[in-house]
Amino acid sequence: MTARAGGTYDAVVVGAGPNGLVGANLLADAGWDVLLLEAQPTPGGAVRSDREVHPDFVHDTFSAFYPLALASRTIASLRLEEHGLAWEHAPAVLGHPFGDGQWALLHRDRHDTAAGLDALQPGDGDVWLELCRTWDRIGPAMVDALISPFPPVRAGARLLPALARAGGLDTVRRLATPVASLGRELFEGPAAALLLAGNAGHADFPLASPGSGVFGVLMTMLGQSVGFPVPRGGAQSLTDALVRRFTSLGGRLETNAEVTAIDVRDGRVRGVRTRDGDAYAARAVLADVSATHLFGGLVPEEELPPRLVRGMRDFELDPGTVKVDWALSGPIPWTNRPAKVPGTVHVAASVEEMTQTLAQVSSGVVPDRPFLLTGQMTASDPTRSPAGTESFWAYTHVPQPGMTRRDAGPDGITGRWDHDESERFADRMQARIEAVAPGFGDLVQARRVLGPHELEERNANLIGGAVNGGTSQLHQELVFRPVPAMRGRAATGVPGLFLASASAHPGGGVHGAAGANAARAAIWQDRTARLRPSRLTGLTGLRRGAAP
Repeated sequence: MTARAGGTYDAVVVGAGPNGLVGANLLADAGWDVLLLEAQPTPGGAVRSDREVHPDFVHDTFSAFYPLALASRTIASLRLEEHGLAWEHAPAVLGHPFGDGQWALLHRDRHDTAAGLDALQPGDGDVWLELCRTWDRIGPAMVDALISPFPPVRAGARLLPALARAGGLDTVRRLATPVASLGRELFEGPAAALLLAGNAGHADFPLASPGSGVFGVLMTMLGQSVGFPVPRGGAQSLTDALVRRFTSLGGRLETNAEVTAIDVRDGRVRGVRTRDGDAYAARAVLADVSATHLFGGLVPEEELPPRLVRGMRDFELDPGTVKVDWALSGPIPWTNRPAKVPGTVHVAASVEEMTQTLAQVSSGVVPDRPFLLTGQMTASDPTRSPAGTESFWAYTHVPQPGMTRRDAGPDGITGRWDHDESERFADRMQARIEAVAPGFGDLVQARRVLGPHELEERNANLIGGAVNGGTSQLHQELVFRPVPAMRGRAATGVPGLFLASASAHPGGGVHGAAGANAARAAIWQDRTARLRPSRLTGLTGLRRGAAP
């Protein structure tokens, strides 16, 4: 669709990624007239799929597995299955090959997971089941607290007694333990520790840092309770369901409509302008864009609160990413391939190697033995490629472009991440797979390499290949996200303007929480603004521009 020349709406949502789409749906549910503007030809942000690699193969361009979407109350409330969404699961959730053909395997049935761990190290299965019981007590409240608007008053009120029942301070201390230490503390063998550490590696936590432990437990237990599901037919199916729901409510989506400015006059938002010169008036703007873009050009600096401007000087991106997609003529020849094939496979020799690799990335060193997160998509969803073949991908983190100090490997990668450097690094990634799946290279029919610059070209929010909208480390989470001036809320301090991207609390992942928080804050702020001044008298702390 091509953007029409102007118009007036209750709200304009900038960016049709999952957060923008969730926010737009909730505003439409509230009866608002909503326009959704997307710069790319296709909606979805980092939830898209394509057939570029090979016409017979569907590859997810960016993200692929969605445990947080299935666990999210917000996305569940949208009832996307009524709009064509169907979920698929691989026979096993996650696998991690190690040692001499051994596998750590995560299943949706905790007893299957425990039995596998116990076969590798007697006693570890019982410890695993005890960890699961602890998660049963605290997990639902913890997930709600993490994705609720900050501060999570209601969810926090449930979480505190749940923690007390689950062991109190001892449980809190354990969750605060770095994941590299937590695995050694709990388990005798290496397998369970690999599962926890590998899942913590989905974010950019150094594995020896606080915060990595709770994230590793969170992702591992979500994998076991809801799985690592994929949308049938490709990631685009999740986006398409969100779009269908939104437009069925009367919402309007315009693609190829890049917003280049957000208009602020007389101290509040008035609308947006696009690259084509179209102007759209609105009383609220939800920005599903990186904080770097929103506060670094879309809104004039003089219109922003000074504390926010100062805070953004210290805003830190997460590392870059290199993603490789393969069209394979047959199943991956993993050494000692499990009978129940896992959809997700982590490739690293040990927790110690993962720890070293992620420390290299955070210190500006291109890793010589990159930690790979990979996806066997046809094993997860048979519609992704012809029978007997495999649609496969792998990604890994690298230093941001321009932040590379040296290459720990033999290829002399400088951090330009041009076509040549990205291809050479992709060869390094493929060699890692070949080491645990001999003959892998013989199956390759086609390959696509998306380096940091290519990822950003396809989605401007992925600055330098940063997939989480900013680092997930503790100094930029919760009340500090994206900067302390915003106190973990969607309201920016400019009335009518709300941050609705992964740069906002609670950060990356396809859970829709940032979009939902922004939509609810916009609705609350609008209602507050409509109250007569006399009714505002005595309402402690209520002010224009605040959000719950």
